[in-house]
Amino acid sequence: MPTRREFLKYSALLGGAAAALTPLAVSLAVAEETAATGGDTYTINMRSQIRGAKAPARTITIPDVGDFKVLKGDFHMHTLFSDGHVMPKDRIDEAVDNGLDVISITDHIEYRPYIGGPNGRWKLDGAQNENYNIWYEVGKPEADKKKLLLIHGTEITKSQMPPGHFNAIFVKDVNPIAAAVKDWREMLQAAADQGAFLFWNHPGWQAPKSGGIEPGAPLRFTPEHAEVCEKGLMHGIEIFNGNEHYPVVGDWCNERDLAIFANSDIHPSEWSQYGHQNPNRPITLVLAKERAEESVKEAFFAKRTIGWAAGMLWGRDPWLPALFKASVEMKPPKSGKMQLVNKSSLPCVLKAGGMVWELPPLETRTIDLVAGVKSLTVLNWHVGMNKPMEIPVEA
Repeated sequence: MPTRREFLKYSALLGGAAAALTPLAVSLAVAEETAATGGDTYTINMRSQIRGAKAPARTITIPDVGDFKVLKGDFHMHTLFSDGHVMPKDRIDEAVDNGLDVISITDHIEYRPYIGGPNGRWKLDGAQNENYNIWYEVGKPEADKKKLLLIHGTEITKSQMPPGHFNAIFVKDVNPIAAAVKDWREMLQAAADQGAFLFWNHPGWQAPKSGGIEPGAPLRFTPEHAEVCEKGLMHGIEIFNGNEHYPVVGDWCNERDLAIFANSDIHPSEWSQYGHQNPNRPITLVLAKERAEESVKEAFFAKRTIGWAAGMLWGRDPWLPALFKASVEMKPPKSGKMQLVNKSSLPCVLKAGGMVWELPPLETRTIDLVAGVKSLTVLNWHVGMNKPMEIPVEA
Protein backbone atom coordinates (compact mmCIF):
# COMPACT_ATOMS: atom_id res chain seq x y z
CA MET A 1 0.00 0.00 0.00
CA PRO A 2 1.55 3.38 -0.98
CA THR A 3 2.21 6.00 1.66
CA ARG A 4 1.21 9.62 1.11
CA ARG A 5 4.80 10.44 0.09
CA GLU A 6 4.80 7.63 -2.46
CA PHE A 7 1.38 8.68 -3.69
CA LEU A 8 2.57 12.24 -4.32
CA LYS A 9 5.71 10.94 -6.05
CA TYR A 10 3.63 8.75 -8.36
CA SER A 11 1.27 11.66 -9.03
CA ALA A 12 4.19 13.91 -10.02
CA LEU A 13 5.57 11.27 -12.37
CA LEU A 14 2.15 10.98 -13.98
CA GLY A 15 1.70 14.73 -14.42
CA GLY A 16 -0.62 15.00 -11.44
CA ALA A 17 -3.21 12.65 -12.90
CA ALA A 18 -2.41 9.63 -10.72
CA ALA A 19 -3.89 7.61 -13.56
CA ALA A 20 -2.14 4.36 -12.58
CA LEU A 21 -3.69 4.32 -9.13
CA THR A 22 -7.11 2.80 -8.70
CA PRO A 23 -9.79 4.54 -6.63
CA LEU A 24 -9.25 1.88 -3.97
CA ALA A 25 -5.50 2.54 -3.84
CA VAL A 26 -6.05 6.29 -3.53
CA SER A 27 -8.57 5.83 -0.72
CA LEU A 28 -6.36 3.40 1.20
CA ALA A 29 -3.29 5.61 0.84
CA VAL A 30 -5.11 8.61 2.24
CA ALA A 31 -6.60 6.57 5.07
CA GLU A 32 -3.19 5.15 6.04
CA GLU A 33 -1.45 8.50 6.03
CA THR A 34 -4.25 10.13 8.01
CA ALA A 35 -3.94 7.49 10.70
CA ALA A 36 -0.12 7.69 10.75
CA THR A 37 -0.06 11.45 11.20
CA GLY A 38 -2.53 11.64 14.02
CA GLY A 39 -5.52 12.73 11.98
CA ASP A 40 -3.99 15.31 9.59
CA THR A 41 -5.78 15.47 6.23
CA TYR A 42 -4.57 16.38 2.78
CA THR A 43 -6.21 17.75 -0.36
CA ILE A 44 -5.85 15.58 -3.44
CA ASN A 45 -6.67 17.11 -6.83
CA MET A 46 -9.08 14.78 -8.64
CA ARG A 47 -9.83 17.08 -11.56
CA SER A 48 -8.50 14.76 -14.25
CA GLN A 49 -10.35 11.72 -12.92
CA ILE A 50 -13.64 13.58 -12.55
CA ARG A 51 -13.70 15.84 -15.59
CA GLY A 52 -11.81 13.83 -18.17
CA ALA A 53 -10.38 15.34 -21.34
CA LYS A 54 -12.09 18.46 -22.71
CA ALA A 55 -13.27 18.06 -26.30
CA PRO A 56 -11.62 20.52 -28.70
CA ALA A 57 -13.74 23.15 -30.43
CA ARG A 58 -15.36 22.07 -33.68
CA THR A 59 -13.35 22.86 -36.78
CA ILE A 60 -15.34 23.93 -39.85
CA THR A 61 -13.17 24.03 -42.96
CA ILE A 62 -14.36 26.16 -45.87
CA PRO A 63 -11.93 27.67 -48.40
CA ASP A 64 -12.03 31.33 -49.32
CA VAL A 65 -14.38 32.20 -52.17
CA GLY A 66 -12.32 34.46 -54.37
CA ASP A 67 -11.50 37.50 -52.25
CA PHE A 68 -14.02 36.59 -49.57
CA LYS A 69 -13.57 34.67 -46.35
CA VAL A 70 -16.45 32.38 -45.39
CA LEU A 71 -17.50 33.24 -41.83
CA LYS A 72 -19.78 30.95 -39.83
CA GLY A 73 -22.53 32.69 -37.89
CA ASP A 74 -25.81 32.51 -36.01
CA PHE A 75 -27.84 35.71 -35.86
CA HIS A 76 -30.86 34.73 -33.78
CA MET A 77 -30.20 33.73 -30.14
CA HIS A 78 -31.82 34.34 -26.77
CA THR A 79 -30.64 34.56 -23.16
CA LEU A 80 -32.16 35.02 -19.72
CA PHE A 81 -32.49 38.72 -20.54
CA SER A 82 -35.62 37.74 -22.48
CA ASP A 83 -36.93 34.16 -22.63
CA GLY A 84 -33.72 32.18 -23.10
CA HIS A 85 -32.41 29.77 -20.48
CA VAL A 86 -28.75 30.79 -20.28
CA MET A 87 -26.59 33.90 -19.86
CA PRO A 88 -24.77 35.73 -22.69
CA LYS A 89 -21.46 34.17 -21.66
CA ASP A 90 -22.94 30.71 -22.25
CA ARG A 91 -24.04 31.64 -25.77
CA ILE A 92 -20.51 32.86 -26.46
CA ASP A 93 -18.91 29.69 -25.09
CA GLU A 94 -21.33 27.55 -27.14
CA ALA A 95 -20.56 29.50 -30.30
CA VAL A 96 -16.81 29.10 -29.86
CA ASP A 97 -17.27 25.37 -29.18
CA ASN A 98 -19.30 25.10 -32.41
CA GLY A 99 -16.58 26.73 -34.50
CA LEU A 100 -18.57 29.91 -35.20
CA ASP A 101 -16.91 33.22 -36.02
CA VAL A 102 -19.77 35.65 -35.40
CA ILE A 103 -23.11 35.71 -33.56
CA SER A 104 -25.82 38.13 -32.53
CA ILE A 105 -27.77 37.82 -29.29
CA THR A 106 -31.23 39.12 -30.22
CA ASP A 107 -33.27 39.17 -27.04
CA HIS A 108 -36.90 40.28 -27.30
CA ILE A 109 -37.96 43.84 -26.63
CA GLU A 110 -41.60 43.05 -25.87
CA TYR A 111 -41.12 39.78 -24.00
CA ARG A 112 -38.78 39.57 -21.01
CA PRO A 113 -40.24 37.03 -18.55
CA TYR A 114 -37.02 36.44 -16.62
CA ILE A 115 -34.56 39.28 -16.04
CA GLY A 116 -35.60 42.93 -16.46
CA GLY A 117 -38.63 44.49 -18.06
CA PRO A 118 -41.90 45.51 -16.40
CA ASN A 119 -43.08 41.92 -15.97
CA GLY A 120 -39.75 40.18 -15.46
CA ARG A 121 -39.44 37.67 -12.65
CA TRP A 122 -36.19 39.26 -11.47
CA LYS A 123 -35.68 43.02 -11.59
CA LEU A 124 -32.48 44.85 -12.40
CA ASP A 125 -31.24 47.82 -10.42
CA GLY A 126 -32.51 51.26 -11.35
CA ALA A 127 -32.52 52.27 -14.98
CA GLN A 128 -30.93 48.94 -15.96
CA ASN A 129 -34.34 47.29 -15.65
CA GLU A 130 -35.41 49.07 -18.83
CA ASN A 131 -32.02 48.89 -20.55
CA TYR A 132 -32.56 46.95 -23.77
CA ASN A 133 -28.86 46.92 -24.59
CA ILE A 134 -27.91 44.90 -21.51
CA TRP A 135 -27.45 41.52 -23.19
CA TYR A 136 -24.93 43.07 -25.56
CA GLU A 137 -23.19 45.07 -22.83
CA VAL A 138 -22.82 41.94 -20.69
CA GLY A 139 -21.76 39.73 -23.58
CA LYS A 140 -19.34 41.97 -25.51
CA PRO A 141 -16.36 41.78 -23.08
CA GLU A 142 -16.71 37.99 -22.95
CA ALA A 143 -16.87 37.74 -26.73
CA ASP A 144 -13.79 39.91 -27.08
CA LYS A 145 -11.88 37.62 -24.70
CA LYS A 146 -12.80 34.62 -26.87
CA LYS A 147 -12.10 36.50 -30.13
CA LEU A 148 -15.70 35.99 -31.25
CA LEU A 149 -17.50 38.73 -33.16
CA LEU A 150 -20.64 39.73 -31.26
CA ILE A 151 -23.04 41.89 -33.28
CA HIS A 152 -25.45 44.18 -31.42
CA GLY A 153 -29.00 43.04 -32.13
CA THR A 154 -32.55 42.64 -30.85
CA GLU A 155 -35.88 41.07 -31.80
CA ILE A 156 -39.04 43.02 -32.53
CA THR A 157 -41.74 40.62 -31.39
CA LYS A 158 -45.38 41.15 -32.34
CA SER A 159 -48.05 38.67 -31.31
CA GLN A 160 -49.95 38.77 -34.61
CA MET A 161 -49.10 37.83 -38.17
CA PRO A 162 -48.53 40.13 -39.94
CA PRO A 163 -45.97 41.36 -39.13
CA GLY A 164 -44.78 38.53 -36.85
CA HIS A 165 -41.20 38.81 -35.64
CA PHE A 166 -38.21 40.73 -37.06
CA ASN A 167 -34.57 40.80 -36.03
CA ALA A 168 -32.64 44.07 -36.14
CA ILE A 169 -28.87 43.54 -36.46
CA PHE A 170 -26.08 46.14 -36.27
CA VAL A 171 -28.16 48.45 -34.08
CA LYS A 172 -26.43 51.15 -32.08
CA ASP A 173 -28.97 51.55 -29.27
CA VAL A 174 -32.03 49.35 -28.74
CA ASN A 175 -33.71 51.74 -26.29
CA PRO A 176 -35.11 54.16 -28.94
CA ILE A 177 -36.52 51.15 -30.82
CA ALA A 178 -38.14 49.92 -27.60
CA ALA A 179 -39.61 53.38 -27.01
CA ALA A 180 -41.72 52.96 -30.18
CA VAL A 181 -43.09 49.62 -28.99
CA LYS A 182 -46.76 50.48 -29.68
CA ASP A 183 -46.22 50.76 -33.46
CA TRP A 184 -44.25 48.03 -35.22
CA ARG A 185 -43.69 50.16 -38.32
CA GLU A 186 -42.11 52.86 -36.17
CA MET A 187 -39.91 50.24 -34.51
CA LEU A 188 -38.63 49.00 -37.87
CA GLN A 189 -38.02 52.57 -38.99
CA ALA A 190 -36.20 53.44 -35.75
CA ALA A 191 -33.89 50.46 -36.32
CA ALA A 192 -33.34 51.35 -39.97
CA ASP A 193 -32.50 54.92 -38.98
CA GLN A 194 -29.56 53.48 -37.02
CA GLY A 195 -28.33 51.63 -40.13
CA ALA A 196 -29.65 48.29 -38.90
CA PHE A 197 -30.10 45.23 -41.09
CA LEU A 198 -33.65 43.84 -40.71
CA PHE A 199 -34.79 40.32 -41.45
CA TRP A 200 -38.09 38.48 -41.11
CA ASN A 201 -37.94 35.63 -38.60
CA HIS A 202 -39.47 32.16 -39.05
CA PRO A 203 -42.20 33.10 -41.59
CA GLY A 204 -43.72 29.61 -41.37
CA TRP A 205 -43.78 29.26 -37.58
CA GLN A 206 -47.20 27.90 -36.61
CA ALA A 207 -48.19 29.86 -33.51
CA PRO A 208 -51.08 32.26 -34.25
CA LYS A 209 -51.26 33.66 -30.69
CA SER A 210 -47.55 34.49 -30.62
CA GLY A 211 -46.97 36.04 -34.03
CA GLY A 212 -46.96 32.92 -36.18
CA ILE A 213 -49.32 31.55 -38.83
CA GLU A 214 -52.29 29.24 -38.34
CA PRO A 215 -51.41 25.52 -38.14
CA GLY A 216 -51.42 24.01 -41.62
CA ALA A 217 -51.69 27.38 -43.37
CA PRO A 218 -49.48 27.97 -46.42
CA LEU A 219 -46.70 30.53 -46.18
CA ARG A 220 -47.63 33.89 -47.68
CA PHE A 221 -45.71 37.08 -48.42
CA THR A 222 -48.38 39.36 -47.02
CA PRO A 223 -49.21 42.89 -48.23
CA GLU A 224 -47.71 44.23 -44.99
CA HIS A 225 -44.42 42.43 -45.68
CA ALA A 226 -44.46 43.68 -49.27
CA GLU A 227 -44.97 47.19 -47.90
CA VAL A 228 -41.99 47.13 -45.54
CA CYS A 229 -39.86 45.48 -48.21
CA GLU A 230 -40.66 48.26 -50.68
CA LYS A 231 -39.83 50.85 -48.01
CA GLY A 232 -36.42 49.28 -47.48
CA LEU A 233 -37.31 47.94 -44.03
CA MET A 234 -36.68 44.27 -44.85
CA HIS A 235 -33.32 43.02 -46.05
CA GLY A 236 -33.50 39.25 -45.50
CA ILE A 237 -35.58 36.24 -44.37
CA GLU A 238 -34.83 33.09 -42.40
CA ILE A 239 -35.05 29.98 -44.57
CA PHE A 240 -34.05 27.81 -41.59
CA ASN A 241 -35.10 28.55 -38.00
CA GLY A 242 -34.43 26.20 -35.10
CA ASN A 243 -35.75 22.87 -36.38
CA GLU A 244 -37.87 24.29 -39.21
CA HIS A 245 -37.28 24.84 -42.93
CA TYR A 246 -39.25 27.09 -45.32
CA PRO A 247 -38.29 26.23 -48.93
CA VAL A 248 -40.45 28.97 -50.54
CA VAL A 249 -38.21 31.56 -48.87
CA GLY A 250 -35.56 30.72 -51.47
CA ASP A 251 -37.85 32.04 -54.20
CA TRP A 252 -38.91 35.07 -52.15
CA CYS A 253 -35.28 36.07 -51.68
CA ASN A 254 -34.54 35.67 -55.38
CA GLU A 255 -37.60 37.64 -56.44
CA ARG A 256 -37.14 40.50 -53.97
CA ASP A 257 -33.34 40.66 -53.69
CA LEU A 258 -33.18 39.57 -50.05
CA ALA A 259 -30.50 37.78 -48.05
CA ILE A 260 -30.97 34.18 -46.87
CA PHE A 261 -30.42 33.13 -43.24
CA ALA A 262 -30.17 29.90 -41.27
CA ASN A 263 -30.39 30.60 -37.53
CA SER A 264 -30.96 28.58 -34.39
CA ASP A 265 -33.36 30.93 -32.55
CA ILE A 266 -32.00 29.05 -29.57
CA HIS A 267 -33.60 29.40 -26.13
CA PRO A 268 -32.36 26.41 -24.09
CA SER A 269 -28.71 25.39 -23.91
CA GLU A 270 -26.95 24.16 -27.04
CA TRP A 271 -26.70 20.72 -25.46
CA SER A 272 -30.45 20.60 -24.82
CA GLN A 273 -31.47 21.70 -28.31
CA TYR A 274 -28.85 20.17 -30.60
CA GLY A 275 -26.40 18.13 -28.56
CA HIS A 276 -22.64 18.65 -28.77
CA GLN A 277 -21.22 20.11 -31.99
CA ASN A 278 -24.14 18.91 -34.08
CA PRO A 279 -23.14 19.27 -37.77
CA ASN A 280 -26.82 19.69 -38.73
CA ARG A 281 -27.52 22.77 -36.57
CA PRO A 282 -28.37 25.90 -38.61
CA ILE A 283 -25.46 28.14 -39.57
CA THR A 284 -25.43 31.22 -41.79
CA LEU A 285 -22.36 31.41 -44.01
CA VAL A 286 -21.23 34.98 -44.67
CA LEU A 287 -18.90 35.81 -47.55
CA ALA A 288 -17.02 38.73 -46.01
CA LYS A 289 -13.94 40.65 -47.08
CA GLU A 290 -12.39 40.10 -43.66
CA ARG A 291 -13.24 38.83 -40.21
CA ALA A 292 -14.55 42.13 -38.90
CA GLU A 293 -17.94 43.56 -37.98
CA GLU A 294 -18.01 46.14 -40.78
CA SER A 295 -17.19 43.45 -43.33
CA VAL A 296 -20.03 41.26 -42.04
CA LYS A 297 -22.42 44.22 -42.32
CA GLU A 298 -21.27 44.98 -45.87
CA ALA A 299 -21.76 41.31 -46.82
CA PHE A 300 -25.29 41.30 -45.35
CA PHE A 301 -26.40 44.30 -47.39
CA ALA A 302 -24.70 42.83 -50.48
CA LYS A 303 -26.76 39.63 -49.90
CA ARG A 304 -23.66 37.40 -49.72
CA THR A 305 -25.20 34.93 -47.25
CA ILE A 306 -25.91 31.19 -47.50
CA GLY A 307 -28.07 29.07 -45.20
CA TRP A 308 -26.69 25.70 -44.07
CA ALA A 309 -28.68 23.22 -41.96
CA ALA A 310 -29.62 19.52 -41.89
CA GLY A 311 -27.14 18.68 -44.63
CA MET A 312 -28.62 21.27 -47.04
CA LEU A 313 -27.34 24.58 -48.37
CA TRP A 314 -29.58 27.32 -49.76
CA GLY A 315 -28.21 30.41 -51.45
CA ARG A 316 -28.46 32.76 -54.35
CA ASP A 317 -26.64 32.91 -57.65
CA PRO A 318 -23.76 33.71 -58.02
CA TRP A 319 -22.65 33.06 -54.45
CA LEU A 320 -23.80 29.46 -53.97
CA PRO A 321 -22.13 28.21 -57.20
CA ALA A 322 -19.01 30.20 -56.29
CA LEU A 323 -18.91 28.50 -52.88
CA PHE A 324 -19.18 25.08 -54.53
CA LYS A 325 -16.39 25.79 -57.00
CA ALA A 326 -14.13 26.96 -54.16
CA SER A 327 -14.99 23.93 -52.02
CA VAL A 328 -14.98 21.09 -54.58
CA GLU A 329 -12.18 20.49 -57.05
CA MET A 330 -13.51 18.81 -60.21
CA LYS A 331 -10.72 17.19 -62.19
CA PRO A 332 -11.32 16.90 -65.98
CA PRO A 333 -12.95 13.58 -66.95
CA LYS A 334 -10.71 10.80 -68.23
CA SER A 335 -12.00 7.57 -69.76
CA GLY A 336 -15.51 8.28 -68.53
CA LYS A 337 -14.45 8.96 -64.93
CA MET A 338 -14.14 12.16 -62.92
CA GLN A 339 -12.40 12.73 -59.60
CA LEU A 340 -14.01 15.12 -57.13
CA VAL A 341 -12.09 16.47 -54.13
CA ASN A 342 -14.13 18.05 -51.35
CA LYS A 343 -11.84 20.55 -49.62
CA SER A 344 -14.54 21.69 -47.21
CA SER A 345 -16.73 20.56 -44.31
CA LEU A 346 -19.81 20.95 -46.53
CA PRO A 347 -21.68 17.78 -47.60
CA CYS A 348 -22.50 17.22 -51.26
CA VAL A 349 -24.92 14.82 -52.95
CA LEU A 350 -24.37 14.70 -56.70
CA LYS A 351 -26.44 13.36 -59.57
CA ALA A 352 -25.55 12.86 -63.23
CA GLY A 353 -26.94 10.53 -65.90
CA GLY A 354 -29.33 8.89 -63.44
CA MET A 355 -26.56 8.04 -60.95
CA VAL A 356 -26.28 9.55 -57.44
CA TRP A 357 -23.10 9.87 -55.38
CA GLU A 358 -22.32 11.24 -51.95
CA LEU A 359 -19.24 13.42 -51.58
CA PRO A 360 -18.69 13.68 -47.81
CA PRO A 361 -16.75 16.52 -46.20
CA LEU A 362 -12.99 16.49 -46.80
CA GLU A 363 -13.10 13.34 -48.92
CA THR A 364 -12.37 12.34 -52.51
CA ARG A 365 -14.66 10.40 -54.84
CA THR A 366 -14.24 9.08 -58.37
CA ILE A 367 -17.51 8.93 -60.27
CA ASP A 368 -18.55 7.41 -63.58
CA LEU A 369 -19.88 9.86 -66.13
CA VAL A 370 -22.23 8.80 -68.90
CA ALA A 371 -21.10 10.07 -72.30
CA GLY A 372 -22.61 13.42 -73.14
CA VAL A 373 -23.25 14.55 -69.56
CA LYS A 374 -22.79 18.32 -69.50
CA SER A 375 -23.46 19.10 -65.82
CA LEU A 376 -23.74 17.73 -62.30
CA THR A 377 -26.82 18.35 -60.20
CA VAL A 378 -25.98 19.04 -56.56
CA LEU A 379 -29.12 17.66 -54.96
CA ASN A 380 -28.62 19.16 -51.49
CA TRP A 381 -27.50 22.64 -52.65
CA HIS A 382 -30.48 24.79 -53.67
CA VAL A 383 -30.82 28.09 -55.54
CA GLY A 384 -34.62 28.12 -55.28
CA MET A 385 -37.59 25.99 -54.29
CA ASN A 386 -37.42 22.66 -56.17
CA LYS A 387 -34.30 23.97 -57.89
CA PRO A 388 -31.09 22.14 -56.98
CA MET A 389 -27.91 23.75 -58.22
CA GLU A 390 -26.40 22.72 -61.57
CA ILE A 391 -22.63 22.75 -62.05
CA PRO A 392 -21.15 22.48 -65.58
CA VAL A 393 -18.76 19.62 -66.30
CA GLU A 394 -15.68 20.98 -68.00
CA ALA A 395 -13.84 18.75 -70.49
